[in-house]
This record gives sequence, structure tokens and C-alpha cells, in this order.
Amino acid sequence: MQPQSTDLALDDLSALLDAEREALIGGDLESLADMYSTKEALIGSVNQNPEKHDLKSLEALDRKVRRNQLLLDGALEGIREVARRMAALRETKSSLETYGADGRKHSIEMNAETSVEKRT
Repeated sequence: MQPQSTDLALDDLSALLDAEREALIGGDLESLADMYSTKEALIGSVNQNPEKHDLKSLEALDRKVRRNQLLLDGALEGIREVARRMAALRETKSSLETYGADGRKHSIEMNAETSVEKRT
């Protein structure tokens, strides 16, 4: 990425953060990966001369970054939850847990090769 004027870098970063937000809301994780290097370069450009930017513009960018971080944290937690549910489903297919009359947990292992056949 070529060096940019500071105002252009701020404008471009602001637009990119808005696009990142839309990708997060839309669940477009592939776009997020594509945006990463551009975002990194723009932040580097802004950070090279922070004194050249007005405080109000930097605060607005900071709010956008924080907003997107919250959305990203939520998306990651959602992915983790899906992984946990899938693991639980796999476990359910391989065993069945019940409680006996004595209140103790019992596990019944399921044979993966066993199948149910419906005859008509």
C-alpha cells in the first residue's frame, strides 16, 4: 500500500471500519480476512503522525474500532458455541447418559455400526 495523506488515511480507515462492521453483522467472515492487511496498513499510516489529526476524528475512529471489537468478540463467541454444540451432538451419537434409581449417572455406549431398519 502506498503512503497516503493523513486525511485520506483517516477517511479510508473510517470507511473500512464501516465495511468491517457490515461484514461482522452479515456474518461475512471471509471479507474480514480480506480487509485485515488494508486495515493494518491504514492504522499504521494514521499512527505515524497522530499529532496531524484532530482529536475529534481520532475519537470517532476509536469508537468505531471499539464497536467492531465488540461485534468481533460476539462473532467469536458464537463460533465457539457452535463448536461446543457440535461436540455435544457427536458425543450424544456415541453414548447415552442416564441416571439410575440410585441417582448415579450411567453411560451407555452406542455402537456406531448399529442401525435401525424400518420394515414396511
